[in-house]
Order: sequence, then structure tokens, then C-alpha cells
Amino acid sequence: MAIQEFAACMVLITKSGADSQKFISQIGSNAFNRIRTPTSRDEVIGIDEKIWATLHIVRPHNCLISGLSIWIAAFLARPIQSPAAVGFAILSGMLLTAGANVINDWYDVEIDRINRPTRPLPSGRLSMKFALQFAIILFVCGVFFSIFIGKIAVIIAITSVFLLIGYSARYKRTVLWGNAIVSLMTALAFVYGALAAGNWKDGLIPATFAFLFHFGREIIKDLDDVAGDAAMSAMTLPIRYGSRIAYLWVTATYGLLILMTLVPYAAKMYGRMYLITVVVGVDFVLLAVLIALWWKKEALNLRRINGILKVDMLVGLMAIYLG
Repeated sequence: MAIQEFAACMVLITKSGADSQKFISQIGSNAFNRIRTPTSRDEVIGIDEKIWATLHIVRPHNCLISGLSIWIAAFLARPIQSPAAVGFAILSGMLLTAGANVINDWYDVEIDRINRPTRPLPSGRLSMKFALQFAIILFVCGVFFSIFIGKIAVIIAITSVFLLIGYSARYKRTVLWGNAIVSLMTALAFVYGALAAGNWKDGLIPATFAFLFHFGREIIKDLDDVAGDAAMSAMTLPIRYGSRIAYLWVTATYGLLILMTLVPYAAKMYGRMYLITVVVGVDFVLLAVLIALWWKKEALNLRRINGILKVDMLVGLMAIYLG
């Protein structure tokens, strides 16, 4: 096409007058417009926006909590036999968490078009192909760094990848199975960290707390996602049995968790600072959440409650650290 335009210009250059100048100007304008027309997704969206969307899809706060959980578990298992192994565990755990977040968004794109249309994939800021490739890279890197911890760590990492993919692909949309899997994955972070430090048993108590905390939170997330989940024929607890049954499960889970947070202090495993921090910063918050669920249903903002619980995870980690 460019050769034809060049030939046309040469013919017209041999002519004189305003018509030839006008025609040449038009050809130049068309060529300039064609150069300026975006030819790639990056040009349309913007590189900067794509970078922010990439950060958004991995949910950095979740990755940070995963890394902190592993570090605290390693701290509880001191003396640490291999600081390098703990460092690799933190890096591996954060990468696996990031991969889990990306693959979850990849499978949930149609649901998110209803529940969370501003997420990177339903909003079009990232492509489905990029998200899938990115998730695979994150998973592979997470498993790779587990090699420097030990054989058991590799088994945990690989098993976690399969469970996380299964969760996003199928079990997330089933009654309680998805809730249990994601809660187990958060609990394993503590075992992972303690294992890297040299004594995996020291991670069992915080792992139990993490499982119960996230199990209740995942049910609350299901309550918040009812509209999108129902549209995609997902069979979560509130859809299958109703909101009241879901509230009962959250109440039973958090009631058990509140009681269990007192056990380490009663058994003289954790100190007074742990007790004060966990009662004031975690147990009171969980009680407030339960009160809101039962007595303020009409004005309830489930997404805000989930945000509060997300922050409260950090308070729980601090309580364990102080203990």
C-alpha cells in the first residue's frame, strides 16, 4: 500500500497546481493517522494502567499476610535452623498466594462482571490470556523456591497448587468444600513457616486459628456474592440453604474460634500480652461481626465486614507474635 501511495505522489508531483498539493497533503494525513491509531491492547489501555492492574489482580495485601504468617510461624519455631530456608518459604508462599489470586479471578471473570465489574479482568484492563500465563508463572516460581526448603515443603507446595486450582475451577461453587479448601491453604502457611524453621508442630495452633477465622470469612464472602453466584448456577451455602443457615455456620465457627483463642493462655503456652491483644483486638471484633449479622441485616454491608476482618487478620498475627 505504501508503494502505491508513493507512486501516486510521484505522478502528481509532475503536475502543477493546488489540486496536486491538496492530494499529497491528504495522503500524508492519512498515513499519519494510521501511524497514530493504536494497534495493540497496551496502547489502548496504557502501560501504567496495565502495571497497576497486574498488581491489583495479585492482591498484594493477601500476599503480605501470607508472608507475615510464614514469618511468624518460623519465629514461633525458633531457634531457626536455617534463616535462608525461612526466606525461601516466605517468597514461595507469597508467590503461591499471588498465583491463587490470579487463577481465582481467571475462573471467576463472569461472576465478577456482576459482583465486581471493576476487577482487572471484567473491566478489560488485563486479558484472559495474560492472566492465565501470569498465574502459571507464579505457581511455577512458588514451587521452584520450595525446593530450597526441603522435600516435604515441595510436596506441600505442589499439593497446594492443585488444591487452589481445583478450588477456583470447581469447589468454590459448592457447599462448604470451597470454604474448607481456601481455609486449609491459609492454615498451611503457618505449618509451612514452622517447617522451614525446623519444627512444623509449632505452627499447628496458629494454623487452627487461621482455618476457623477464614472459614467464617469465606461464608460471609459467599453471602456477599449471592447475586453473581446464583447467576452462574453456583451452589454455595447461602444459595443452597439460605442466609439464615449461613449465619448459623458463621456464628458456630466464630464462637468456637473465640473459645479456642483462650486455650493457649490457659495452657500457659502464650503470655499475657497475647491474651490482651487477642481478646480486645480479635474476639471483640468477631462478636461485633456476629451482632451485625443477626441484628442489622437490613443495613448490613457485607463487603465492609469482610474488609474489617481482613484488617483483623493482622491483629491476630500481632497477638500471636506478642504471645
